[in-house]
Amino acid sequence: MLDTLIASQDAARAEALVAILVRHGFGDMLRRLGLARALHRAGSASSLARMEEWVAQPVPVRIRHALEEMGPCFVKLGQVLATRVDLFPPEWIAEFSRLQSAAPAVPFEAIRSEMETALGHAPSSEFEAIDQSPLAAASIAQVHRARLHDGREVVIKVRRPGIRRVVEADLRLLQYAARRAEARFPELRRFHPAGMVRQFHDSLMRELDLAAECRNAERIAASFADDPRMVVPSVYWPCTNERMNVQDFVDGLPVADLAALEKAGVDRKEVARTGAQFVLKMMLQDGFFHADPHPGNVFVLSDGRIAVIDFGMVGHLSRMRREEVVDLLFGLVERDAGRVGEVLLDWAGPADVDIDPLMLDIDGFIDRYHGLPLAQLDLAGMLLEVTTLLRQHRLALPADLALLIKVCLTLDGLGRSLDPGFDMARQARPFLRRAMVRRYRPRALVRDGFSAMTDVLGLAASAPRELRGLLRMIRSGNGLRMRVDGLREFSTDVSHSANRLAGSMVIAALIVGSSIAMTVEGGPSMFGLPFFGLLGFVGASLAGIWLLWSIFRSGGGR
Repeated sequence: MLDTLIASQDAARAEALVAILVRHGFGDMLRRLGLARALHRAGSASSLARMEEWVAQPVPVRIRHALEEMGPCFVKLGQVLATRVDLFPPEWIAEFSRLQSAAPAVPFEAIRSEMETALGHAPSSEFEAIDQSPLAAASIAQVHRARLHDGREVVIKVRRPGIRRVVEADLRLLQYAARRAEARFPELRRFHPAGMVRQFHDSLMRELDLAAECRNAERIAASFADDPRMVVPSVYWPCTNERMNVQDFVDGLPVADLAALEKAGVDRKEVARTGAQFVLKMMLQDGFFHADPHPGNVFVLSDGRIAVIDFGMVGHLSRMRREEVVDLLFGLVERDAGRVGEVLLDWAGPADVDIDPLMLDIDGFIDRYHGLPLAQLDLAGMLLEVTTLLRQHRLALPADLALLIKVCLTLDGLGRSLDPGFDMARQARPFLRRAMVRRYRPRALVRDGFSAMTDVLGLAASAPRELRGLLRMIRSGNGLRMRVDGLREFSTDVSHSANRLAGSMVIAALIVGSSIAMTVEGGPSMFGLPFFGLLGFVGASLAGIWLLWSIFRSGGGR
């Protein structure tokens, strides 16, 4: 069955992934997805034996190990799921956060061959020297230090050989699984798994384009062009393309190395404040931000400047979304329950929400912080509580907002590691006030009013045409058509069930008729039994075996 639903070139990969899931104890989930036939083929004795090692482990741990074994695409998927603090409880987020992109290093000869393919000529014509030992080996790419012929120290980031083909196959399988999950489990539809996979597909395909990472870096560098405290490595474009990129080498102390920072006399409190200001400006002012500001991507240079690297994962916030985020954060900082509730309900969209209990919980949540001094306000903790409220009321955040909240939590953790007294609310408050002032400036009000007027006039102008089209459709007899997702599959299931029921009735009739024939004397016989009665029993037995076999092949009936 799996082979007919998935492209033939992906069938072998699909069965390998199914085998991994079986080993980690997720066979029942696959069976519920209607993949029983693939499950039967993958459920070898060795897989079942390995499964016994995992079933005693908690489900989040098993999921993490399965994703690691399934390869780069699924490791990246786990890292994205780690941003969905609105969907998963803390123990799941903790396991997803442990997924690392680190991978075994590719032999340098294979990397050199990939460089030559990317450049169109030998790497030696561009680089005076390349360190064959990688600085880092991740699931998508590998990084080597090098030196150009003019003496410039750079790093080369090269895509792992063959990675694009593997990722594209895995993304096709994920899209298939998401559609299957939506059809089989209606309760999952409110989380829009197919839409989440589409967004993940777009994000990962951008990450495979190593030149896109450099364009992101230059965009962020331009927004900080007037701030000498921020350093973004320059790009060497003559050697940068989809398969590889070349950027300046950053010679600094990683912020994760607290002992080295202390020894160098770095003011860790100032680093925490400055880093927070950088990220808050990107999120609340620019709407384009570094989405992975973990300690390994931030360095302190010898002159005290802060360098940020690896812009493969970025977030986008439209102007309208930034205003909503400002409203939420401003409501949290100012303890305004009404403002927080309105934003959350807007984000919930058309979901079936029981508003009164939600607003009651929000009011109680805000009331706990009433009268608390700003210095004691834990903004990251408040954001976590907001996401817990969303989970309790079965609401999901839009993907861009889930990523933003995860960045805020990462930023808070990084700031507190540098300065135990770090207060993100205090850092955020000036940005929020400036954003509110910008929103209500005369120029902004005129712009918004003109935009609203244009929308209203456009709607009024198109209404007669749309109404005429609707009336024309009704008059033509076509009526209004409605599509119900999953109805075709449901009708197929009903048809299979009806066929089996009819077969069972025929078999029962054969058995009853044969039993009557056995009691009739005279006529031909075989083995001392009436021939026609014996023939009926043999036919009923063969038909019963066929019916049981068809049920077994489909995984217990559909």
